[in-house]
Amino acid sequence: MESNAVSRRRGRPPKLREDHADTRELLLRAGVEALTEKGFSATGIEEILGRVGVPKGSFYHYFDSKEAYGLALIERYGVFFARKLDRHLGNRALSPLNRLRAFVVDAQEGMARYEFRRGCLIGNLGQEMGALPESFRLRLRGTFEDWQARFASCLAEAQGAGELVSDADTAQLAAFFWIGWEGAVLRAKLERSAKPLEIFSGLFFAGLAAS
Repeated sequence: MESNAVSRRRGRPPKLREDHADTRELLLRAGVEALTEKGFSATGIEEILGRVGVPKGSFYHYFDSKEAYGLALIERYGVFFARKLDRHLGNRALSPLNRLRAFVVDAQEGMARYEFRRGCLIGNLGQEMGALPESFRLRLRGTFEDWQARFASCLAEAQGAGELVSDADTAQLAAFFWIGWEGAVLRAKLERSAKPLEIFSGLFFAGLAAS
């Protein structure tokens, strides 16, 4: 009996557990796709289930509620985007400010790939916060603050490299970027054009050069 138990623990996990993880992952991916295109309130559970072919009665097997699902989506998207930032901001082949520019170009190309129909899940949710559960507020703020901290760190490196004046407030500059960038993403979706992104990022980097 003991030997069999040890064998099961060391062997491959039960298929039921694998199926659970796979289905949960599919639901999260479908949710990210849907919420980068439109709001949380406008996205029904039935739509998400239809995207992945999961029976309607099965959703609550994976998530306790739509609110719990939304919180999981915020966490998933926040981690995904932080990795994207780290990939660019940690690229030592470029100078610090050019790393920021590379991120902007990549983000712009990502929106163009989907014809500017998809934006930022965190920004989309922030715009409809008045209609969302209060539990979302701290999670959304925490995500923005995490992204800002990563940007501020790269701006501090730019100071050390002489690309930015030593008395610049990197935390405020990072906050300014994300406030403006999210607005530019919204406008790009509205206009189905990269122009708002280009205008904002151009002025942001011109301001850094002038400071």
